[in-house]
Amino acid sequence: MHSRSELQRITNLTCILVVTLCVAGATGAAERPNIILVMVDDMGFSDLGCYGGEIDTPNIDALAAGGVRFSQFYNTARCCPTRATLMTGLHPHQAGIGHMTNDPHNVRDDRVPAYQGYLNRNCVTIAEVLHQSGYDTLMTGKWHLGFHDQDRWPLQRGFDKYYGCIPGATRFFYPEHPRGMTFGNEAIETPESTTDEAFYTTDAFTDYAIRFIDEHEQQSEKPFFLYLAYTAPHWPLQAFEDDIAKYRGRYKIGWDELRRQRYQHQIELGLIDPQWKLSQRTNSIPAWDSLDEAKQDEMDLKMAIYAAMVDRIDQNMGKLTDYLTQHDLLNNTLIIFLSDNGACAEGGILGRGEFYDVERRNQQPANSYGEAWANASCTPFRLYKHFAHEGGTSTPFFMHWPAGIKRQNDWYTTPGQLVDVMPTILDVAGAEYPTEYEGHEIPPGSGVSLRPAFQGSRLERSAPICIEHENNAFLRDGKWKLVGRGVAGRQGVREDRWQLYDMQADRTETNNLADEMPEKVNELAAIWEAWAKDAKVYPKP
Repeated sequence: MHSRSELQRITNLTCILVVTLCVAGATGAAERPNIILVMVDDMGFSDLGCYGGEIDTPNIDALAAGGVRFSQFYNTARCCPTRATLMTGLHPHQAGIGHMTNDPHNVRDDRVPAYQGYLNRNCVTIAEVLHQSGYDTLMTGKWHLGFHDQDRWPLQRGFDKYYGCIPGATRFFYPEHPRGMTFGNEAIETPESTTDEAFYTTDAFTDYAIRFIDEHEQQSEKPFFLYLAYTAPHWPLQAFEDDIAKYRGRYKIGWDELRRQRYQHQIELGLIDPQWKLSQRTNSIPAWDSLDEAKQDEMDLKMAIYAAMVDRIDQNMGKLTDYLTQHDLLNNTLIIFLSDNGACAEGGILGRGEFYDVERRNQQPANSYGEAWANASCTPFRLYKHFAHEGGTSTPFFMHWPAGIKRQNDWYTTPGQLVDVMPTILDVAGAEYPTEYEGHEIPPGSGVSLRPAFQGSRLERSAPICIEHENNAFLRDGKWKLVGRGVAGRQGVREDRWQLYDMQADRTETNNLADEMPEKVNELAAIWEAWAKDAKVYPKP
C-alpha cells in the first residue's frame, strides 16, 4: 500500500508526464510545415540579385535574406538527372536517369537500367513518401522524369494534382504537343491564359500552384507539399516585350565587363573570397569589342530577353508569397529554392534562332543566348551546364521558413548537395524514408538533413560529395575537389584527365594542383571510383 504522500507524488509525476507528452506531440504536429520546393531551369550562379547579378529579383532576394543562403550547393549539371535526384534522394543512375530521359519520339526500353531514361520503381519520390505521411501533394511545371507511359507521370508517382509540361522544354507563349501543357493526365490542346495577358508558362505554373493551394485550404486540414518547377529561363528565349524593355541596352557593356561587375558585387556581398581569381572566359568566346555594332545589338537583345525571363520568375515568386502572406500561410511554410544546373551554353558561342521578329521569336522551339552569355551567368566560375566544374554544378540555394529557420546575416558555407533535399523535407515533415515501397526494395539515400543549417551549424557528412554526368565527374572532400571532363567513359576512368583544386584557396578552379599532388589525386580518384560502382555509373551504355 502506498501512503497518501506517495500517491500524491505518483499522481503529480503522472500529470507532468502526460503534459510533457502532450506538449511534445503538439510541438511535433505544429512543426509539420507546408513545403514549397521551387526549381528554376538553366539559371546561372550569378543571375539573381542576391548572388551578385544586376537582374531585378527583389522578391527572391527578400526570401533568401529572410532565411539561410548557401554559398556552396551542388546540383548534377543537367536538367533531368538533377530532377531525378531531387525527387528521390538517390543519385540519378540509381533512379534510372544516368544520362537523360527518353526522348518523346523514342520508345526504346532496352537500355542499361541505370540509363533507361525514366524513374524506375526501385526508388520512391518525395511525393510518394509525403502522401503516405499525411500531406497533400501538388505539382506545377516541368516533370522531365519519363515521357511515354503515363505510369511514369506525376499523378502515378505520388502527386495528387498536376499542371505543367511532361517533357523537358516547351515554347512559353505557344506550347504544343508533344511539348505542350498537361492537366492531370490530360493533354491541353490550346491552354488558356491565367492572366489578362497572353498565355505564358511561367505565369500559368504559378497561377495553377496558387489555385491548387487555395483548393487545398478549402478542402483539407492536412499540410501541403508543392513542387513548382519553372521552365524559365531555359530556351527558347521568349518574354513579354515590357519585361524585355527594362533590360534593353543594359548589356551593351559586353560579357567581359558584365562578369567583372558581377564578380565585384559578389565580393562586396561576401559570397566570393577576393583571393579567388575571376576565371578566364573560354578561349572560343570573342572579345566584345571584336563584334560589330549590329552583332553587339543582337547580343544585347538576347541577354535582355534572358534577363526578362528571370525577372518574370521573380514577379511570380512575389505573387506566390503575397498569396501565402494574405492567407496566413507564409510563417509555417518551408520554401526551398534552387536551379537544376548552371547556365546553358547550348546553341553555339553566340546563340541560335530568330530574335528581332517578335512573332517568329515567340514561335521558335529552341532559340538561345549562347556560350558567351552563359559564361557571364556563371560568374565567377568556369564552364556551364553539362560540366562538373563549378560553373556547371553550382546553384543558388536558400531555405526560408519564418517559424523554423533563424534569419542569418552571413552566408552558410558548408557545402550541400541535391541528395540532401529529400532527407531535409522528410525530417521537417516527420516522415520516414522507406526500405520498401509497393513491393520494391528501396536503396538508402546518401544525403543528410540540412536541419543544422537552420541555426547556422555545420553539417555532419560521412562521405564526400560525388557526381557523374556525360563522363564529366567530380568529388568534393573538405577543401579538395577532384574534377574532370570526359574522365568517366565506357571503358572506365581516364586518370590523365583528372584535375585537383584547393577550394579554400581557389574555388574558381584556376590553379590545377594535379601534377604537384599525384598522391592526393590517386587517393580521391579511388574514392570516386568506389562511389561510381555503388551508384551504378557503370556499366555505361
